[in-house]
Amino acid sequence: MELRELDLNLLLVFREVFRERQISSAAKRLRLTQSAVSNALARLRRAVGDELFVRTADGMQPTPYAEQMAEPVAAALASLELALRPELPFDPASSRRRFAIAMTDVGETYFMPGLVEHCMTLAPQVNVASVRAGIVDLRAEMEAGRVDMAIGAFGDVPASFYQRRLFRQAYVSLLRRGHPLGAGALTRERLAAARHLVVTAMESPYDDIRTALEAVGISTDASFSVPHFAAVPYIVASTDLVATVPHKLAERAAGPFGLQYAASPLALPALQTNMFWHRRYHQDEGNRWLRAQVAALFAEDATG
Repeated sequence: MELRELDLNLLLVFREVFRERQISSAAKRLRLTQSAVSNALARLRRAVGDELFVRTADGMQPTPYAEQMAEPVAAALASLELALRPELPFDPASSRRRFAIAMTDVGETYFMPGLVEHCMTLAPQVNVASVRAGIVDLRAEMEAGRVDMAIGAFGDVPASFYQRRLFRQAYVSLLRRGHPLGAGALTRERLAAARHLVVTAMESPYDDIRTALEAVGISTDASFSVPHFAAVPYIVASTDLVATVPHKLAERAAGPFGLQYAASPLALPALQTNMFWHRRYHQDEGNRWLRAQVAALFAEDATG
């Protein structure tokens, strides 16, 4: 197939169906009718000689050929969109730009308050929105410019991302002020005898917590549990449960919730938090400004 024979609008339809896995959701994003999306998909199928998507109980699942197409098509379309976008100077004092930052719930708790306050002073009309990491496809969203940055302890980072270390932190045991465990040294034996609140997030590196708890005989299946860190301070503040959390979360929550924390006796590796951005936006003035603000506010070495 010659590229000059292909309607490039069909690739826009392909990209959205691949992301959404549903004709209806893709149609909404494209502002088209469902029949228009279906017709476009049929034309693209004929052009490439492949089914591309198969309807299943879980939505429109891509064929191996579609999986192979997805990344180069997304990259090509993103490059075209960037080429057609006028380059405007970024002035934080007057800009109305919206920045989207992907982070976890514990990241929102730590980063957003300081970042919002900082932006309200230096860039009062800039909008900063957090996007829950783990829900969106970071590679696709950052490549397309819909997510400007990711902050967290993510593994398996694509080669197309730049990254910069912000800080390393240990895990700590978080408990209410006045808890019996707060008096004296916190040993593995004392920790193992307590009741625990377990965060059941299975993504790396937080899955290390479950492994370490079970290694000292704490049954995570028999403990109380929540799927995210955000609820932990509320529960620990009003019970005798103990939670193992990143130090920065404990530091942020201790004052407002009347909590205390101690170094965890569990064998847990330090947690490294980085910021990530796509190489396509490495020279973008707004992205550079945002990276500079995050580094100034949160990096252990703000000059690095």
